[in-house]
Amino acid sequence: MEQLINWYETETNTMHPVERGALLHAKFEGIHPFIDGNGRTSRLLLNLELMKSGYPPVVIKVENRLSYYNALDRTHTTEMYNDFINLVATEVETSLDLYLSAIAPRPSKNSPS
Repeated sequence: MEQLINWYETETNTMHPVERGALLHAKFEGIHPFIDGNGRTSRLLLNLELMKSGYPPVVIKVENRLSYYNALDRTHTTEMYNDFINLVATEVETSLDLYLSAIAPRPSKNSPS
C-alpha cells in the first residue's frame, strides 16, 4: 500500500483523470489488501478520481461485467493497462451521455412539432 501511495503522489499528477482513476483501481485491486470489499473499494477510488475532476461516476453494468473482469485479469497478468483504461474510458463516455441526455432541452408541449 505504501508503494501505491508513493506511485500516486509522484507519478499521476500529469495523467488524464480517466487514466489515473483506472490505474489506481487496477493497482489497488492487484494488491487486494482486504479479506472482503476490495472490488467495491477500488471502484470507489476510481469514482473519487473521476469526480474530483468533474466527471460523473461510472457503474460497471451487468452486461459489461465479463469484459471488465477479463480486462482487469489481463492487466494483472501482463501489466499492460491499455485494455482496462479503454474499458473505463468507454464507461465514462456512457455516463457522460446519460448525464447529458438528462439535461438536454426537451420540446415543450406547446411548440410545433
